[in-house]
Amino acid sequence: MAVTNVTSDNFDEFVAKSDIPVLLDFWAAWCGPCRMLSPVVDEAAEENEGKFRVGKVNVDEEPELAARFGIMSIPALIVFKNGEPVNKSVGVIPKEEIISLIG
Repeated sequence: MAVTNVTSDNFDEFVAKSDIPVLLDFWAAWCGPCRMLSPVVDEAAEENEGKFRVGKVNVDEEPELAARFGIMSIPALIVFKNGEPVNKSVGVIPKEEIISLIG
């Protein structure tokens, strides 16, 4: 499963128009915990292909998206269903918790 780089330009197409849940990973290149969480998110995506979509938002490149969803600390995960945020987690969490966030 490919993880998509989500920007302001493709947010609506990727998140709002998705018919399955979407997990967005808000991160930055300089963030150590983000680098720890990223492969765990990738693994969860791979093991659950077709059940949800995964996108990554670089907060340095997309500050308006980060602000729109109140991202103050990273890494942050937000789950969207029908285009609306329904769940959020901040910090590094194990794969099982990522899966349970999605429900």
